[in-house]
Amino acid sequence: MNTDLDPIASRALEATFQDMENPHFLRACLRLPTPYTPLWLMRQAGRYLPEYRSTREKAGSFMGLATNPDYATEVTLQPLDRYPLDAAILFSDILTVPDAMGLGLTFAQGEGPRFSKRVADEDAVNRLAVPDMDKLRYVFDAVRSIRKALTCPGGKARVPLIGFSGSPWTLACYMVEGAGSDDYRLVKTMMYARPDLMHRILSINADAVAAYLNAQIDAGAQAVMVFDSWGGVLADGAFQKFSLAYTAKVLSQLKRHGPEGQIIPRIVFTKGGGLWLQQMGELDCEVLGLDWTVNLSVARAMLGGSANTPGKALQGNIDPNVLFAPPEHIAREVKSVLDSFGAPHQGNGRGPTHIFNLGHGISQFTPPEHVAALVESVHSYSRAMRK
Repeated sequence: MNTDLDPIASRALEATFQDMENPHFLRACLRLPTPYTPLWLMRQAGRYLPEYRSTREKAGSFMGLATNPDYATEVTLQPLDRYPLDAAILFSDILTVPDAMGLGLTFAQGEGPRFSKRVADEDAVNRLAVPDMDKLRYVFDAVRSIRKALTCPGGKARVPLIGFSGSPWTLACYMVEGAGSDDYRLVKTMMYARPDLMHRILSINADAVAAYLNAQIDAGAQAVMVFDSWGGVLADGAFQKFSLAYTAKVLSQLKRHGPEGQIIPRIVFTKGGGLWLQQMGELDCEVLGLDWTVNLSVARAMLGGSANTPGKALQGNIDPNVLFAPPEHIAREVKSVLDSFGAPHQGNGRGPTHIFNLGHGISQFTPPEHVAALVESVHSYSRAMRK
């Protein structure tokens, strides 16, 4: 621990790590040295795992799975039981917030998410409001259940739990389109033709996302992540006005500490956001997630800071399709990513840190044994880098 910190900051750090068997993810989020590069995977609890598919079959549907805290706990822990990952992420969906707004979320087999009601006109926009968080109680109950399940016999947590939400812009894309989209024609039409309506949607979404993430923190989430999955579909200029500004609005409202006084790191991931790294570096968050198009060395030089100077921890960013290659090729690509980030921060105090992850969510077709090869390669090679 850095003895140069003031007493309040030192107590917050102590509270952050004191009940953790494996604090390495949280330490990396806060730009503190770790014995190896910590690792978790976007969508790590999912269809590539046979045990997940079995649990989903028992639940009857995706929403049956996501809205049942017992099932959500079971699938959240499944990848941790297979692999020595360094963080758990709440099993849920980014679209729970607009569902609670009354849009009617369903998941048809093979079609992805769909809303029964679209936000298609001014009347629909005017009906939007920040939902009663009690409608999302199943999520907060799942957070509590997962935290309990992660607690070891001695009382310490195996790994930290990450909570999350979609960004205001990403939620708006689904709300206006009614489903996923190839061209974002409907949402961009509203954005260009009626920017006033789009700003109203985004403002409501930002307040709703902040309230939702704060409730997850109150329930026990130890870090929170904003997924701006569709920020990269915007033009330069539009991204700053319609995505970045509202992500910043969310961050400005988030709690900085949890119920025990622990620091709650905030992570922002924008798929396709490499063009705006410098501006994203100005966001009030601890960690920036990067997709596979970004050069980690460049991002570190731009955003990572140096020893005991401000900067962002970086998360990412191997191409998920690397996981379809043979294990020896996976190991080669892992080394390439770790070498791209460069020499790990060691010693006392804060400095540039890296959290290994995919550049986007894992594919449902990924062989589980290839994930094992990835995890082993990350941990072993990153340990060797610190010798």
